[in-house]
Amino acid sequence: MHRDLYLAAYDVANHRRLAAALHLVRAYATGGQKSVHELFLTPAEKHELLHTMALILDAEEDRFLLLRLDPRARTYALGRAKKPADPEYFYVG
Repeated sequence: MHRDLYLAAYDVANHRRLAAALHLVRAYATGGQKSVHELFLTPAEKHELLHTMALILDAEEDRFLLLRLDPRARTYALGRAKKPADPEYFYVG
């Protein structure tokens, strides 16, 4: 099963919607900081994430960005960071 690497970022005005958005994104995330997360997604997972996020957010007040990273691009790590790596398996439940 093929997965692409995405960055998910959001800006949510309401605390309840923010908590729900964070909970949803962390269910798919492999890493991240504050409101930007790394996600390895299949096309079906991407569709499910976008659909569920649309139900959570208010289009007038909130923003959500899902950016697919180019798989040909080189990864650079700064400081003590480790290069991202595909785990042996993913559990989404």
